[in-house]
Amino acid sequence: MSDHGKVSHGTPAAPLAAEHSVPLFWPMAAAWHLGEQALALMQRNADFATEAAVIDHPPQPAWATPNQVRLELATMRLREFTDSAAKGTPILVDAPFAGHSSTIADYAPGQSLVQVLMAAGAPRVLVTDWKSATPAMRYFDIDTYLAELNVAIDDLGGQVHLIGLCQGGWLSAMFAARFPGKVQSLVLAGSPIDTDAGDGPIKRLAHRMPLSTYKDMVAAGQGLMRGSLMLAGWKNMHPAEQYANKYTTLYQHIEDKSQVARTEQFERWYENPVDLPGAYYLQAIEQLFKENRFAKGQFVGLGRTLALRDITIPTYLLGGEADDITTPEQVFAAAELIGTPKHSIVRKLVPGGHIGLFMGSGTLKTAWPGIAEWVLGHR
Repeated sequence: MSDHGKVSHGTPAAPLAAEHSVPLFWPMAAAWHLGEQALALMQRNADFATEAAVIDHPPQPAWATPNQVRLELATMRLREFTDSAAKGTPILVDAPFAGHSSTIADYAPGQSLVQVLMAAGAPRVLVTDWKSATPAMRYFDIDTYLAELNVAIDDLGGQVHLIGLCQGGWLSAMFAARFPGKVQSLVLAGSPIDTDAGDGPIKRLAHRMPLSTYKDMVAAGQGLMRGSLMLAGWKNMHPAEQYANKYTTLYQHIEDKSQVARTEQFERWYENPVDLPGAYYLQAIEQLFKENRFAKGQFVGLGRTLALRDITIPTYLLGGEADDITTPEQVFAAAELIGTPKHSIVRKLVPGGHIGLFMGSGTLKTAWPGIAEWVLGHR
């Protein structure tokens, strides 16, 4: 056999051809040729792409602390975290119903208001787990939520310490004004009581955008204010943080498993918004944020005009220095509107923004244990 035959039929040429034919179609083989550094970069990019997909479409948020559903109502599940047979006035956390899950009150180990209250010795801790609105709920209004909150409190014996977070704060204040004998103490955290106070972006938006626009959004949601639409609006308030910075930070820390886990935890809560009944949402926009009826003593709840001066119980007001959702002025204005003696009102301003008031590890460690002690001191 000739030398030419040996070359054409020998084995060395076959692997060489295969080796150079694969990289165009198999990126990992291309990375092998570029060396280990490029391979590591490709792995990092693959991890980032996978994680970005996870945080864009995360599973539903979960409760951090074991609990049981004590009561199932049309608007909420009343969740109980402690022994239902324990004696003492229950602490009821009225979680926000403003577009996100109530799990913000029990977000994660080390970031749980529920756990702080339990650690402080609260005999009974419960949370309102507000349900995402369905088409059948589109005509539910603020009265509906006040009435079901009343049912829940009656089921607990007719008297509670009430902790209102954000929207849950104005609903709690309405309840305390409507049923003053049923609330022993009141905590309002990041709660817009006087919506004309301060100069935050929510106030400006509520006044500048015509009511017809809000009605159009509800009509587009077939009678509901879609959580996805509100989420888009919140993101547009801080576009760099919500779109670019989030992914930049994720990429920079993709090898930090604890950082990735924290990102996943937050996105489970943030990227799964809940829908609101259209009637409830439009009533809140028009009567509370545009006309400020509650602060002015003109809001009618369950058949009676509600007056903040009818709240005479010990009240604790918590605001965030950098809160641009509910500015501190909107919270602290309550001190001049309620009927509680000044010596029974506490005002506390803490660093940070809005949701950090409820689940920020710093605020939960430094502020909330004292608030829990204050609440339990009014048994």
